[in-house]
Amino acid sequence: MGADLAANFESARRVFEEVDDALGQRLSHIAWEGPEDTLTLTENAQPALMAVSLATARVLENEKGISLKDTARFVAGHSLGEYSALAAADALSLADTARLLKTRGQAMQAAVPVGEGAMAALLGLDLADAQKLAEAAAQGDVCEAANDNAPGQVVVSGSKAAVERAVEMASEYGARRAVLLPVSAPFHCALMQPAADAMAEALSKVEIRSPVVPLIANVVAGEISDPEEIRSCLVEQVTGAVRWRESVLYIAGAGVTSVYEIGAGRVLTGLARRIERSLEALSVGTPDEVEAAAEKLRSA
Repeated sequence: MGADLAANFESARRVFEEVDDALGQRLSHIAWEGPEDTLTLTENAQPALMAVSLATARVLENEKGISLKDTARFVAGHSLGEYSALAAADALSLADTARLLKTRGQAMQAAVPVGEGAMAALLGLDLADAQKLAEAAAQGDVCEAANDNAPGQVVVSGSKAAVERAVEMASEYGARRAVLLPVSAPFHCALMQPAADAMAEALSKVEIRSPVVPLIANVVAGEISDPEEIRSCLVEQVTGAVRWRESVLYIAGAGVTSVYEIGAGRVLTGLARRIERSLEALSVGTPDEVEAAAEKLRSA
């Protein structure tokens, strides 16, 4: 993950080196060489994914001449990706972002003992019906809509027993399918309050600047630029739902016609196309994709 970028671009190598220095660990080598079970630990996966995103963004800016400020209307990120978006928009330093995500990963993992929480994807349900299902399945436990990812794709999160009840009851509410997710903790629900408290403390100690372009924040599905509002939303985000479907609709409604997924993976590209078919969505995470994106953006 990110190895090809580092091998081909000095800007990418510098990002990985700075993240390694900030964390006091060779995270880059874990990202590039594994072992996979170490990389997928939440405390490693979160800063590693951010590093790949920032490496890609820095290559576009420093080596391809694509300025975020001059090219983008907004930045946005899904869950931990919101930190990557803020770092790319110069609201957070790269070192602070790496340390915050390390803390975030550790705090989220520690908030709920392993095996006591769960998450499940509900396919074929809209947000309103998913919320009704979650309320019915809770039965005194925690079960909440955590991610509104796209039309017909909502994720619920909470106590293991409650989420398992939601899976069993899903067809009664019209779900086409319900699938338990292989996650290490129940993210974006009330059970994450200890992690939210830890992030409030960590975020109080870092400088947050106004981003060079507005952030579309997960918890409000709208644009924000005020540093204190950003700080508050990042804390709320730990327990709050990721309103991704609404965020993409906001972006499209503001007149944006193309969105670029910067970093590892293609999940958000696919979601964007499902949410708003008029959007052109492109993934940018390999050297070839960087070249193609830079050429396209120069000619826009």
